[in-house]
Amino acid sequence: MTELTTRNRFENSTMAQLEERPNETEMKSMDANRYATKKTIAQGMLDIALLTANASQLKYILQVGEQHQFYKLMLILISLSIVLQVAAGVLLVVQSLVSIAESKDRSLLFTINHFVDAFIFLSVFCDIMKMNFGLDPAVPFKNNDVEVLKT
Repeated sequence: MTELTTRNRFENSTMAQLEERPNETEMKSMDANRYATKKTIAQGMLDIALLTANASQLKYILQVGEQHQFYKLMLILISLSIVLQVAAGVLLVVQSLVSIAESKDRSLLFTINHFVDAFIFLSVFCDIMKMNFGLDPAVPFKNNDVEVLKT
């Protein structure tokens, strides 16, 4: 008799656990949404980090001034990269406000998406170019017969 009641209790608790669990399709959709949300947050953090790095490099190049070998080029590349990042961010906000449900808005969204892609590509290109011309603070720079270490 005790074996039977123990078995019934186990079956009842197992059934209660199964009823509390969402079905597998709900689990998969929740996981996909969670993944997409985390991915979006991570991309946003990386964008902020890149914008912060560009602002820091702009501050450095403005402090060094004309002494930097590629001052004008670096100033243009850093400024262009910041402008492109901000423009891409604004377009992404506009894109999030437009409904994709209507077919006439889809072509607008595709166009905005292409511009965002182009702005991000150009921004990365500017970043690659400015890294090739260097902002290395450890390279000695000679100014009027005095060796100065860039910091």
